[in-house]
Amino acid sequence: MVLLLDEPTAGMSASETHETMQLLQRIAGERGLTLLFTEHDMEVVFAIAEKIAVLHQGRVLADGRPDEVRSDPEVRRVYLGGHA
Repeated sequence: MVLLLDEPTAGMSASETHETMQLLQRIAGERGLTLLFTEHDMEVVFAIAEKIAVLHQGRVLADGRPDEVRSDPEVRRVYLGGHA
C-alpha cells in the first residue's frame, strides 16, 4: 500500500516537522506502507527519502537516490540555489 501526502509539514515549526516525519516513518514501518509525498522542504526530503524525483515546469528534472539528486547540477541550480 502507498500513503500519498501533499506537503505534510507545510506551515509547521521545525520541532513539529521533525515529530510529524518520525510519526509517518513509524506508521509506514508498522503497516508496511510506502510513503509518497510532495514536499518543498528540502531538509525533510533529504532526511527521509530513499528515492527522489524532482519535477520542474512539468518535466522530470532528475530522479534517483538522495545523494545523486543532491549532486545534480541542474537540481542544485533550480532548487538548492547552487549549493547544498
